[in-house]
Amino acid sequence: MNNKNLQQRRLDATPRGVGVMCDFYAQSAENSTITDIEGNQYIDFAAGIAVLNTGHRHPRLVQAVEAQLHAFTHTAYQIVPYESYVSLAEKINAVAPIDGKRKTTFFTTGAEAVENAVKIARAHTGRPGVIAFGGGFHGRTYMTMALTGKVAPYKKGFGPFPGSVYHAPYPSELQGISTADSIKAIERLFKADIDPTQVAAIIFEPVQGEGGFVVAPPEFVAAIRRICDEHGIVMIADEVQSGFARTGQLFAMNHYADKADLMTMAKSLAGGMPLSGVVGKAEIMDAPAPGGLGGTYAGNPLSIAAAHAVLDIIRDEQLCQRAAALGEQLRATLTDAQAGCPELAEVRGLGSMIAAEFCDAATGEPNAAAAQRVQKKALEQGLLLLTCGQYGNVIRFLYPLTIPQDQFAKALDIIKAATK
Repeated sequence: MNNKNLQQRRLDATPRGVGVMCDFYAQSAENSTITDIEGNQYIDFAAGIAVLNTGHRHPRLVQAVEAQLHAFTHTAYQIVPYESYVSLAEKINAVAPIDGKRKTTFFTTGAEAVENAVKIARAHTGRPGVIAFGGGFHGRTYMTMALTGKVAPYKKGFGPFPGSVYHAPYPSELQGISTADSIKAIERLFKADIDPTQVAAIIFEPVQGEGGFVVAPPEFVAAIRRICDEHGIVMIADEVQSGFARTGQLFAMNHYADKADLMTMAKSLAGGMPLSGVVGKAEIMDAPAPGGLGGTYAGNPLSIAAAHAVLDIIRDEQLCQRAAALGEQLRATLTDAQAGCPELAEVRGLGSMIAAEFCDAATGEPNAAAAQRVQKKALEQGLLLLTCGQYGNVIRFLYPLTIPQDQFAKALDIIKAATK
């Protein structure tokens, strides 16, 4: 078996709609290294799309999952509950940057978390409307596709989408969109499309993920908080990609003075095991009636065990601090690279949620080809990078926060060479 043969088998056996970036196949992985079936090794700066903040197969996570495997693998929490679910909810409640008493419920995927946050907001307010933002990504289910602010490839050919969903532009200095522009657009929605008394929630990513790691300005978060308070709207922060130490804080919302009412989480919550959740103000979380929330695999015990280990690893290995330190090194490397790479228009992010955006040096227009060129050159040297952004012209860096320093330094050297 080799990569070429397996690639043909994949094309014959699976649909083209599941887009696959790499033409090699994983055999094993440890911390920040992936080894393919031919023995080639790659430094993983993708981390399963921000899932592996604690690295591949962290020993403490493996131990926790193995221990749970010997106890039980499934009961359906809604049928026979278990203490580990309750204690994980207690841990999340204790650390979530939300005012007042908090409650948490768990699901399986990030899209499920977002769907259920909308359900909770609608149940609490009795209203249908939801406002989201251009460039945002919230999932691939029908409700979350409607919320997502990017057409290709996520929404193309799949409409119509659920109604009562509206979009406003997200602030972006590089694209010339200010916080004032975004807030004026929301106010225009209230005049032209939906009365604010019919809006259940405003959902946003404090750092847009697929949108290109665009960081929400503090004044933007404050303005959303003001609008929500004024009109009785639930403020939802989607932390699926930005949570669990990636930004140098446990949650990206820890960087802001204003707090959300609900937060969604997934990805690095369970270090590679499928788990997501919603945490929020208790009075809002309690709005749905018994049976209104749940799912057969929601809060799977193996994933819950992994999440307990993840929280312990983040605390004991000080991964928030390490995210900040690694991010500073990466930012310095990229800033230096700008001198020799005129297409590298902007370096931005929080902590280790860093992105590099590429634009045409003469026109300032998005330059996806430049981003792809850097991505390809890096892969040839054994470094796995991901692109993102509404125009596909952004490279995001999602290394495990547990990456050894010498391997991180090697990766930075590859990035330097790839941007020349």
